[in-house]
Amino acid sequence: MTAYLKKLLLIYPFIYSVIFFAQAQDYQISLLTCDPGDELYSAFGHSAIRVFDRSNGQDLVFNYGTFDFNVPFFYVKFTQRTLDYMLSLTTYDRFLVEYNYNQRGVREQVLDLSPNQINKMVEFLQINYLPANRFYRYDFFYDNCATRIRDAMEEVLGDQLDWNEDLLAEEKTFRNLIDEYVYRLAWADFGIDLALGSVIDIDAKEREKQFLPDYMEAAFGRAMIVGDGPTRPLVKENNVVMEFPERSSELDLFNPYALWWLFAIISMVLTYIGFKRKKLFKGFDIAFFSVLGLLGLLIVLLWFFTFHSQTKYNWNILWAFPGHLILAVALLKNNTKAWVKKYFLFAMIMANVTLVFWIFGWQSFHPSIIPLLLVILLRTNFLYYNFEKFNVKIAT
Repeated sequence: MTAYLKKLLLIYPFIYSVIFFAQAQDYQISLLTCDPGDELYSAFGHSAIRVFDRSNGQDLVFNYGTFDFNVPFFYVKFTQRTLDYMLSLTTYDRFLVEYNYNQRGVREQVLDLSPNQINKMVEFLQINYLPANRFYRYDFFYDNCATRIRDAMEEVLGDQLDWNEDLLAEEKTFRNLIDEYVYRLAWADFGIDLALGSVIDIDAKEREKQFLPDYMEAAFGRAMIVGDGPTRPLVKENNVVMEFPERSSELDLFNPYALWWLFAIISMVLTYIGFKRKKLFKGFDIAFFSVLGLLGLLIVLLWFFTFHSQTKYNWNILWAFPGHLILAVALLKNNTKAWVKKYFLFAMIMANVTLVFWIFGWQSFHPSIIPLLLVILLRTNFLYYNFEKFNVKIAT
């Protein structure tokens, strides 16, 4: 009996591995890539992992791009980047219902993984889905629904994964990459360029481009599995699950470009009338510099009081400066202090420095701010040279 048990113990691991690998063969692992939507939160597309068990028909989707709207102080945490995203689990059918409803295409790349690699991937996802592990601190560029899948593949395959990067790929900054997706959303494009700093004006490496689902889909299509038998492509099959007509990219007439240029023209006319009539029209400047000052406060809050890495070193603060609020308050008073004239010169210089930063590539600004810079230069120049002429009461 003892000899029999010894033999059984010796062959058990072999029997177990054969049975387990046979079960692993029943799994099909796929990358799902979803087209961008019409809203800002969906404008960059989406990625998820499909795990289909052929043995029992169970078809699940692991989704790293979900969060809980019921979290206390949701919007405060979202703004500060203290909101955790999580790995959620749903059925494949329910996943497709949402994208069909929103008319967003879905494509599938079936991965050519070995039984052992399939086992590791399923185990990785199961461990990640545990309540203690499913939450993570979201970062748009470096830790999102796409990069989590990329990192999972690298963890599971290790040195057997060769991304086979395109050495001739066009160099693009992180800002260039997101601009490709938000050009249709003119105000969102303006807001993003206003809120994000110079740290996103660096070239993204090919691996880093995978924070965007479309680029990760392309990377999976190029990738190879090496050192696990014959070298083979990571993707063995491509399927178009759902396809819809391409979204219209017509630019709304009410957009930052049109609005700010209209504003600039009105400012020019107002300044010309003021020069002819010897009037400052301080009400205009109070409103204008108040808005600029409030934008500056927003930039300061995002720069220094949140955990977003992309809002640091934001040189939009050169033209949208918080100190402009102090100028607006000073202009409200009948007896305006003499320092105000010096501040006009300071604001004028700051606007010119913005252009220097832009020209030398230290930060790329949204093109629609050109008319705003022109207005700043126009009004500060006008006020600097005419303030004492047209403003009767000057306090020293």
